[in-house]
Amino acid sequence: MNSAGHSEATARRGLELTPFRGLRYDPDRVGSLAAVTSPPYDVVVRPDGLHQLQSNDPYNIVRLILPQATTPAERNDQAARTLRRWLAEGVLAADPEPGLYVYEQSDGNGLLQRGVIGTLRLSDPSEGVVLPHEDVMPHVVADRAALMRATSANLEPLLLTYRGDGSSSATSELVEQTAERPALLATTTEDGFHHRLWSLTSPADLARIRTDLARHQALIADGHHRWATYRRLRAEHPSPSPWDYGLVLLVDTARYPLRVRAIHRLLHGVPVSEALHAVDGLFRVRRLDVPLSAALSTLSDAACAGNAFLLAGDGAFHLLDRPDPALLARTIPADHPAAWRTLDATVLHATLLDHVWHIPEDDPTRIAYIHDTAATVEKAERDGGTAVLMHPVREELVRDLARQGVTMPRKSTSFGPKPASGLVLRALDL
Repeated sequence: MNSAGHSEATARRGLELTPFRGLRYDPDRVGSLAAVTSPPYDVVVRPDGLHQLQSNDPYNIVRLILPQATTPAERNDQAARTLRRWLAEGVLAADPEPGLYVYEQSDGNGLLQRGVIGTLRLSDPSEGVVLPHEDVMPHVVADRAALMRATSANLEPLLLTYRGDGSSSATSELVEQTAERPALLATTTEDGFHHRLWSLTSPADLARIRTDLARHQALIADGHHRWATYRRLRAEHPSPSPWDYGLVLLVDTARYPLRVRAIHRLLHGVPVSEALHAVDGLFRVRRLDVPLSAALSTLSDAACAGNAFLLAGDGAFHLLDRPDPALLARTIPADHPAAWRTLDATVLHATLLDHVWHIPEDDPTRIAYIHDTAATVEKAERDGGTAVLMHPVREELVRDLARQGVTMPRKSTSFGPKPASGLVLRALDL
């Protein structure tokens, strides 16, 4: 198999990106486009962040992707009713004809990312067309599946990457040419990112993209749980059906490399003192009475030499590194490549969580996964828990493991920038 995300000129089916009638907010019916957008559902983790999004505009997309009610069933019913009401009121409206959407993100500081949003034919892992690199948590897949069933919609696109031929590919040429035209919409969100969207409806343009992408395979950068959800729902519906496809954003990382960041852990109900006591003699532990930025710099230096983590939550930072080799030999499965066995996420899950702290990685009452570093530390200090701060893994390693068919522990990476939710949705009955 070729390396993850690279071209493959064989008879095997490649990426099949198809046009759809996007659902978009009517700008005359909402306060502003920025006010109705949200980060992806799994990035909105703090209650204050959720409340702020809800208060930004009564039509903020978070009311669909993270509905608030007492039970899961009530939440999903509420999302479905809200979506139907917004459609009936014209708050959301379908574009008149199917198309693909060119999407641009920039931050004004030199970061620029462009890609294509469309519906992608779902494939089995054995086909090697869409390559996952992380495991998923069954309860999260079940939660997203219930929401998609209730709404009969893809409410936000996954982020997939592929390795094209740079500016010489047909898709890249069309993306760059389209970005010279007036945008269908443009907005700047509170995080300072500028967003622009264009539609591509010309049959000739759509055919060029379809032919070009058929030569490629993709890596899931963000959205493993939603991809697993797509595949579960496809299995529930006889083919052919709209459930054979799922909403994605495809980015050519030969043209627009993504950033890779870590996803941190928050251990509920585990004081830092308790976590440190459990690792005594198993890791070297050093207390760092320094600001967060300096602590992360020390973590980066330590990670160059081996496995390293930062614990926080008691007003200081504690660097864990130099794990006992005998401990790793007892706890890390030997039937995986060396690159997987030495991952920080592997050591965290197989050694620290399973054997030292005895915390199930899929129990939301015991552990949370948070993208924002400062927010993880603040919540640990406020709640009396322990923040486990991670160092990001290299993208090349992610791709290499995916090529080998080896998945990393859950929530090992955070690729970005992620697409904003709320700019374009997909209803499966259109």
